[in-house]
Amino acid sequence: MTDETFAALPPVAETVTIGGEALDVTPLKVGELPIFARTVRPIAGKLSAAPDWLRLLAEDGETVILALAIACRRPPEWVSGLALDEAIRLAEAVFGANADFFIRRVVPEITRVSQRIGTVIPGQTPSADSSGPGTVTPTS
Repeated sequence: MTDETFAALPPVAETVTIGGEALDVTPLKVGELPIFARTVRPIAGKLSAAPDWLRLLAEDGETVILALAIACRRPPEWVSGLALDEAIRLAEAVFGANADFFIRRVVPEITRVSQRIGTVIPGQTPSADSSGPGTVTPTS
């Protein structure tokens, strides 16, 4: 079996108990991406494989709270009322689920579509020794 065998299956939710509630944490849906992307943009440079959640909450707490609210599909007031350790566990679950989603599904799909578009533009083919993906060589 290959990774493509499972690509059509919906992602399995990670259930975490936060604030006395069992939350099913799943990757963001397309409709949630615009506001989530705008929300996390100011802190994107501070996110890593192992972010310092305490620092992020101290420096950019409102942004983190709003991003978590969007991603866990709860009101920002609910997220704001969490104990610090629960907020950190929620952040790890939310960002972990979505990082995996982007790395394994979105990036490869964008790459595939970009390559396909490059081969269907009439009169142009990608140059093998070009300096970047935007460089094409006319075929006629």
